[in-house]
Amino acid sequence: MKKRHLTTNQGVPVTDNQNSLTVGERGPVLLQDVQFIEKMAHFDRERIPERVVHAKGAGAHGYFQVHRSMKPYTRARFLQDPKKKTEVFVRFSTVTGGRGSADTVRDPRGFAVKFYTEDGNYDLVGNNLPVFFIRDAIKFPDMVHAFKGAPDTNMPSASSAHSRFWDFISLTPESTHMITWLFSDRGTPKSYRMQEGFGVNTYVWVNDKGKAVYVKYHWKPKLGVQNLDRHEATRLAGVDPDYLTRDLRDAIARGEEVEYELNVQMMDIADELKQDFDPLDPTKTWPENKFPLMPVGKMILNRNPDNFFAEVEQAAFCPASLVPGIEFSADKLLQGRTFSYADTQRHRLGANYLQLTINRPIVPVDNNQRDGAMQYGQFSGPVNYEPNSLGGGMPGEAPEEGKPRVYKLDGEVTRRKIGLTNDFAQAGARYRSLSKMDQEHLIDNLIADLKNIDKPIRMRVIENLTEADPKLGKSVAKGLKL
Repeated sequence: MKKRHLTTNQGVPVTDNQNSLTVGERGPVLLQDVQFIEKMAHFDRERIPERVVHAKGAGAHGYFQVHRSMKPYTRARFLQDPKKKTEVFVRFSTVTGGRGSADTVRDPRGFAVKFYTEDGNYDLVGNNLPVFFIRDAIKFPDMVHAFKGAPDTNMPSASSAHSRFWDFISLTPESTHMITWLFSDRGTPKSYRMQEGFGVNTYVWVNDKGKAVYVKYHWKPKLGVQNLDRHEATRLAGVDPDYLTRDLRDAIARGEEVEYELNVQMMDIADELKQDFDPLDPTKTWPENKFPLMPVGKMILNRNPDNFFAEVEQAAFCPASLVPGIEFSADKLLQGRTFSYADTQRHRLGANYLQLTINRPIVPVDNNQRDGAMQYGQFSGPVNYEPNSLGGGMPGEAPEEGKPRVYKLDGEVTRRKIGLTNDFAQAGARYRSLSKMDQEHLIDNLIADLKNIDKPIRMRVIENLTEADPKLGKSVAKGLKL
């Protein structure tokens, strides 16, 4: 094996990596010890700010492959050829806990997929539960503040300060549906390999004729859905807080392929106002008997990251990363996410975070954006603007077929809640769809979490649960001796 020698970041040989430069054997360290300063300064900066949410994660590489062409529904090129394999990177995560939190705490799990397509990166950023706590992104900071560390004690709702969580939830009736999912055993999955994934928001697919249709995404695990009960999840949080991370990595290291099938639900845009709920409301699901799941393709995860920091920690996802053939709906939560995610990554990783290997597209990037922190692109010539003639007019605008569809918007400029909220119907239906054992677990989990909460907050929660299903509200109230 060829010998390798230590160097500084400038490539200068390091002849002594054991001792600082000092005045004499025991004297003070000199400021001119640039080797020490460089080494220590880099060490001081090894930890970047953690994500505000989704801080703790695990990741894996793999590929995606369609079963058949989706041409009738979308012109997205990576969804056309069944023979083509599109590289992907997936990051699983807990949502509210910090980077050192336990994997098995009750929490939604992030399920983010980066497709490295021939038209640039496409990020499908979702969760393991099909709905969310809120419907408008303007409430997202309030929600996260209520769930994270209290400003006076720094104790998060995920550990001992539950009152803040339930105070927000009880005053936000639209979250009732999410509670019936989160406090079932779905809130404590047994494995990232055994959980579903959902896009949560509504997107738009557009085909090459300009016809648009609403879609919702579903990932189905090949191994089926398996969960932990509250007691086992609590035990594992103490004895093996990295349980889900370890399970995923060990399975792939053993040579096992982790497989999911991508399905979509579709709805004609003309039918959106014919429902008894708002289809763009992310606190609602679309009934599968009316909007059946259509298989699209499979995703295989088969390679572990070589470096956790470079690949998992620096991986950056954003719902705004779309490719031609996939567009936004007017979902208020989605609209806010398109700004928030990328803005967060600019803060965490710097203006040029998309130049990092894990985030960089497989296709060339050519625009007039220059400079900024951590810029390592190589540029020459006097042109960094468009239109120009000094650079031969390059880079020029892309062909017309890449443009999004044209559609008409009409309405008042206003701040208003959507008219069709119907916040409790699906929550009740969800409860009644559970098996007797799952109903009992949901009730038991709610009681365990609510028993030490202030009585006025508990009463509001029970009122919301009763609106969803009288039996559910009565059972929780009885368990709390109210």
